[in-house]
Amino acid sequence: MRLNLGGGEIVAFYLYLSKFFNPVQAIADQINQIQKANSSSERLFNLLDVPPEVLDKPNPIIMDHFEGRIEFKNVWFAYENDDWILKDVSFTIEPRQTVAFVGATGAGKTTILSLIVRNFQIQKGQILIDGVDINDIEIHSLRKAVGQMLQDVFLFTGTIKSNITLHDEEFSDEEINQVCEYVNADKFINKLDKGLDTEVLEKGENFSQGQRQLLSFARTVLHKPQILILDEATANIDTETEKLIQDSLEKIKNIGTMLVVAHRLSTIQNADQIIVLNKGEVIEKGTHQSLLRQKGYYHKLYLLQFSND
Repeated sequence: MRLNLGGGEIVAFYLYLSKFFNPVQAIADQINQIQKANSSSERLFNLLDVPPEVLDKPNPIIMDHFEGRIEFKNVWFAYENDDWILKDVSFTIEPRQTVAFVGATGAGKTTILSLIVRNFQIQKGQILIDGVDINDIEIHSLRKAVGQMLQDVFLFTGTIKSNITLHDEEFSDEEINQVCEYVNADKFINKLDKGLDTEVLEKGENFSQGQRQLLSFARTVLHKPQILILDEATANIDTETEKLIQDSLEKIKNIGTMLVVAHRLSTIQNADQIIVLNKGEVIEKGTHQSLLRQKGYYHKLYLLQFSND
């Protein structure tokens, strides 16, 4: 049987066919997305189900405030077996001192900072804060008192304001503006059309490295930590922004005890104490000038950087 179809009938047939298959295609696409989400969520929940290696003791000490005295007593630490990263490390940091850790890559500088906030458990020795063993302190109260400013700053999707306050509604706009001015972050925020309400993309990709660092400083200062940790916070930034950050560092020294890791020796010359590490051991301690007079390992590092500059 032969059908004689006109042009309009053919177009109508094609449109009806599309309307039939489009929902089927949409369902197939959604099933594909659900399968992807299932596999991603499975990996996520597997990660969340991993028990933490460092746990609180029964009835830990809850510290409401820290003076900031930090003491390492004969600390030994290894990530695996007996491959020691730190070997019999001992030093004392007094409250509100600025102390810098210097040494080659792999000397153990960042490891020391991680141990202070109990990211890992030491094998030998003792770490004390205000005379209390950190193993006896509740982890939440310990980490709440420590502000960390790292080289790789992570910003969340949202606004500048939400990234500084971390969605804590207790902070007023006036407090946020004061903190931004204090750390020189206002220099670029005020140039933005929406100011603190400017949108932030995932990981802060719409801001430069230096701008992300200044926002990290503002976030840290706003939450008033008693101990500050700066791990290569001035790396990979331009000269102009570095000057702003250096000015911010001078201001936040008064907030609490500050621990600094920096490869640029020019950024730590005014530190109260410089601790020089080599292959997991403390080999020199002192001020910038006293270490230069010793003409030891620090003196060699300084001359090497000076000649390169």
